[in-house]
Amino acid sequence: MSNIVAIVGRPNVGKSTLFNRLIGERQAIVDEQSGVTRDRTYGKSEWNGVDFNVIDSGGYIQGSEDVFEGEIRKQVEIAINEASVILFVVDVSSGIMGPDEIVATLLRKAEKPIFLVVNKVDNSERISDATEFYALGLGEYFCISSINGSGTGELLDELVKHLDKDLHEEVSELPRFAIVGRPNVGKSSLTNALLGQERNIVTDVAGTTRDSIDSHYSGYGFEFTLVDTAGIRKKKSVHEDVEFYSVLRSIKAIESSDVCILMVDATQGFEHQDMAIFGLAQKNHKGIVILVNKWDLVENKDTMTTKHYTELILAKIAPFKDVPILFVSALTKQRIHKALEVAVDVYVNRSRKVTTRELNDLMLPIMQMNPPPSVKHHYVKIKYVTQLPTYFPSFAFFCNHPKYVREDYRRFLENKLRDHFNFTGVPIEIYMRQK
Repeated sequence: MSNIVAIVGRPNVGKSTLFNRLIGERQAIVDEQSGVTRDRTYGKSEWNGVDFNVIDSGGYIQGSEDVFEGEIRKQVEIAINEASVILFVVDVSSGIMGPDEIVATLLRKAEKPIFLVVNKVDNSERISDATEFYALGLGEYFCISSINGSGTGELLDELVKHLDKDLHEEVSELPRFAIVGRPNVGKSSLTNALLGQERNIVTDVAGTTRDSIDSHYSGYGFEFTLVDTAGIRKKKSVHEDVEFYSVLRSIKAIESSDVCILMVDATQGFEHQDMAIFGLAQKNHKGIVILVNKWDLVENKDTMTTKHYTELILAKIAPFKDVPILFVSALTKQRIHKALEVAVDVYVNRSRKVTTRELNDLMLPIMQMNPPPSVKHHYVKIKYVTQLPTYFPSFAFFCNHPKYVREDYRRFLENKLRDHFNFTGVPIEIYMRQK
């Protein structure tokens, strides 16, 4: 199971600000007007050596009482079912409001760790005001100010105690390929096309994650485990937000896979949700193949259409652009076996090891000809490079001033590695270490 931390609460209590604080970057839009966060935002965080995914569930523009209550209930029920830990954020400056009580009623029935987070506590008077939230019946609370970070360290110290500290990538003899993407992009059609036409497919085996099916694929010279996330089984007790729920399931599928096959709808383009899932796969250091599905439905195609479409996708996923993009049709089975070939190639690339001698013979002359720019009169000299023994390609460059190596030079080094070694479809990590 994945470590998933969901941030829930009514609009304008500071959920997005807390989300940005946890992931360490300004990714979610923050504004005083309620309802700004309509698209769900996803990020990855780490505290005391424990990795976890963070989901900003977003707020809603105030409407009628019935609509507002229904939206909150839907979001919180999804979070209760899928997250490892729930952060329930309230606002000390406004006190307990009706929507807070709705959320609290649902959370009191949950069998998940619930952290009541009282936000905007930035002075001693507000610390006293926070005692009001005992009335929600959720026990102890944490006083924080997400805008300046006070109190978040204590919150995180306690939060990680409830997460799985020993989550490691699953080790399998066969490659694990996960088909991920937005709803209705053709994931189930691709799964059926691959599994339905071969005679030597082993019977489906239910996976450890709810609603995930692992299938052993063997045919046309390929053999791997296909992680199917195509179908969404609705529970009678949960009226699911399909988009939000699909990403929660994608997180779990991504973390258990070696290669993510990200499906995109050619008739809709590469949208925000596609970028979010791509970002999750990249941050989890998985191999990535992008399949633009329903290519048969695109009208007026010419020799430049695929080139133009590819350029649009690469511009959105930059700076990591060394990703294979194929145009397929799961319905007509156009190029689906080529997609398997590419996915297998990406799996091989992800496992690629380069000897230390090869690395230094290649990179040292390049770095001598193109040394890192000096910063504050510090001249960086890189003396040695080696590949680290991680499950994804990562390289350590040993130098005299690691902290003065700029991000653009790291990208330069990554590009040189990609120019000489085939790491297509695989994120690379560059680490600067003290010589």
